[in-house]
Amino acid sequence: MARDELENAAESIEEAATAASDDEAQDRLQNQAATFEDYATADSGPDHGQLARHEHILKDIADDEGGDAAAAIDDALEAITEHRSTLEGV
Repeated sequence: MARDELENAAESIEEAATAASDDEAQDRLQNQAATFEDYATADSGPDHGQLARHEHILKDIADDEGGDAAAAIDDALEAITEHRSTLEGV
């Protein structure tokens, strides 16, 4: 099911938050993880535009953090890409 990818993304983002080197990055990642948890259980999931904004935020954090946090974010981005392939439109 497509929502599984959103749950997987949330879990990977939580892993990234744990590995993040500073409090600001941890907070940003925890907020992203919570949003993806909500998306995974919502009646209506995010559209391409919403997901693109999240991808941009996550890529910025990954670039700043590197290491284990970036690797976990890469896993989340893969899950998001998988979910986007199930959406109509762009």
